Amino acid sequence: MLSYIELSQKNLLHNVEQFRRLIKPDVKIVALIKANAYGHGQNNIAKLLEKVVDYFGIDDLSELASLRLITKKPILVFGYVAKTELAEAVTLNGILTIYDSERLKLIDQLGRKLKRKIEIQIKIDAELGRQGLIKADIPSFITTLKSCEQIKIHSIYSHFANIEDTSDFSHAQKQIMAFESAVAQFKTAGFIDVKTHLSASSGIMTYEQKGGASDLVRPGLGLYGMWPSEALRRQFEAKKMYLKPVMRWVTHVAQVKKLPTGHSIGYGLTYTTNKPTKVAVIPQGYSDGYDRGFSNVGEVLIRGQRCRVLGRVAMNMFVVDVSHLARVSAEDEVVLLGKQGKEEITAEELATKIGTINYEITTRVSPLLPRVII
Repeated sequence: MLSYIELSQKNLLHNVEQFRRLIKPDVKIVALIKANAYGHGQNNIAKLLEKVVDYFGIDDLSELASLRLITKKPILVFGYVAKTELAEAVTLNGILTIYDSERLKLIDQLGRKLKRKIEIQIKIDAELGRQGLIKADIPSFITTLKSCEQIKIHSIYSHFANIEDTSDFSHAQKQIMAFESAVAQFKTAGFIDVKTHLSASSGIMTYEQKGGASDLVRPGLGLYGMWPSEALRRQFEAKKMYLKPVMRWVTHVAQVKKLPTGHSIGYGLTYTTNKPTKVAVIPQGYSDGYDRGFSNVGEVLIRGQRCRVLGRVAMNMFVVDVSHLARVSAEDEVVLLGKQGKEEITAEELATKIGTINYEITTRVSPLLPRVII
């Protein structure tokens, strides 16, 4: 293969164990594998995690349908499912997210039609401002819920907004209080045997490991060896907790040639050689997920050394400077993300270069690239 993604089984399982150490023994792990497992390959990752996690978490019906081909584990569906897709999602035993009375009634009607109780999870908007029930709407929602005989509540949950900011815990504490208040309303109304979950990777590191009360936790980016923030990385590495990257993005040199002084490279004429320059053509581009923002600033690894991107990243290729390499030829290995020899290019480094976050880098890697489990 010319271009592909390597997935380290050892590193993935190592990361699961790191999170397992931070939670109470009876807390269950929901492995977040939405968005193609943050770009790593949904079903590839699911197969590796099948025996070491308790639930899977995905976004929509298409992810649910694909995942059901390989697992019987309970699956939490966090995104919106269209009305026309509800029956299929329920048939596939997806535990759907509900946060309004209209949807609650639709699920109850579906349960009567299918002659079965349907498990749901209820989303609380605890000061995040996205999907979920706000405080004022909870009483009427509970009233509707009491009339729905075909619904069983699996869990009530919410999501932190900025708990990875270790310098200011005030908003996270506000969210915890809002969530606990909401859960208390449901329990007062008689919904006692209900699980709760609040924490993704950063919440596990900051809230759960300090005595958080969640029944489930939802590690996402941390499973894949990425840190929620630099502050948390420093804090936990000082305690000898290390996360290991799961993804290594590999391609191979397509051409090597020497360009004379004054030769332009790429669309838009954004780079012109100022001396004779040996270059290598790399057969990846923004259609593969290598962002156009890496034009003239990105680096790749060839023969264990960094090679700078020259000119614009195009749809399917870009050019790097290999003048400093004594030997380089077509089909030499090129690493866009990951280790080669003693050098490493991390998702955090790439994110910094284009002003984004580490898991946007991995999530945008093309699903068409083959995933190879190492």
